[in-house]
Amino acid sequence: MAETGTVGELLAKRGITRRALLKYTAYLSSVMALAPSASKIMAQALADAKRQSVIWLSFQECTGCTESLTRSFSPTLEDLLFDLISLDYHETLQAVSGAAAEEARLAAMAENKGKYVVVVDGSVSTKDGGVYSTNAGKTNLAVLQETAADALAVISVGTCAAFGGIPHANPNPTGAVAVSDIIKDKPVINIPGCPPIAEAIAGTVGYLVTFGTIPDLDDKGRPLSFFGDSIHDRCYRRPFYDRGLFAKSFDDEGARKGWCLYEMGCKGPVTYNACATLKWNGGVSFPIQSGHGCLGCSEPNFWDKGSFYRALPADTGVNAGVIAGAAATGAVVGAASAWMARRRKERAIKETQS
Repeated sequence: MAETGTVGELLAKRGITRRALLKYTAYLSSVMALAPSASKIMAQALADAKRQSVIWLSFQECTGCTESLTRSFSPTLEDLLFDLISLDYHETLQAVSGAAAEEARLAAMAENKGKYVVVVDGSVSTKDGGVYSTNAGKTNLAVLQETAADALAVISVGTCAAFGGIPHANPNPTGAVAVSDIIKDKPVINIPGCPPIAEAIAGTVGYLVTFGTIPDLDDKGRPLSFFGDSIHDRCYRRPFYDRGLFAKSFDDEGARKGWCLYEMGCKGPVTYNACATLKWNGGVSFPIQSGHGCLGCSEPNFWDKGSFYRALPADTGVNAGVIAGAAATGAVVGAASAWMARRRKERAIKETQS
């Protein structure tokens, strides 16, 4: 049976001090781009709040989203599970199975009617009534509709749940769709990524627990605090882009010098996520830092767009002027470099002859 009482009371039982809570809320307010003064407000709100009931549903997915969450560094999985929320149902992490598991889901729904949060990872099969993905004798479609009916909000974790993801890619044999295509009468928060950044999941849940409302979202339902800037705008390779210095292959001089990967197909200019700032594995690195261009996995239909190793066209949306300008700069820099190389060669020949 889940412990009862406020978060503050449960923290005190575990010997966690108010100072530790303030450190946590300071971190949370920073990753959510809130004012510094918000940390104290959050600390008090959390201390007085009941643990948030969360029901986690897994549909057409690879378990990568859960794996990402279990690698969350701040707050850690233990902090999130045992201090902030009551994870009442999660097929991968729960100890029980079968009828007992389904009873736990139904009990959480009944006891927290109108107050629980549904987290979904994986797309929803809709073809032929959704028979291509089932659990406990019910289709994912039926389980989602049943569980979300009395929920406070729904969080779509990962690109499959947020936008359909790889199951939605052509030819889409299961009729896979995003959660928001099914749920229309509840707030749906999208946290895309393949997989999503752990801190984005934990931070969003923490925000819901603290304020009892959803954070500011962009036009695709993503929290602005994590998806408000393009990867390109925050990328440490951006100065090379602005100077027109691009790697041409994975092993050329530009790649070794850390030049921009735009000409190798990087989708950073049209991809919105916090990869370049939060990074992965506790801030160690992210794909571009590891030498591979962004695939754009937090954007709709990224798989069908393909062209992972072809440069974006110069007329790509809001980045058209920037991309065209960078391409022109690259051409000028390239021509100037070639001219300087010829001049150096000519001087070397003259010096040898003299």
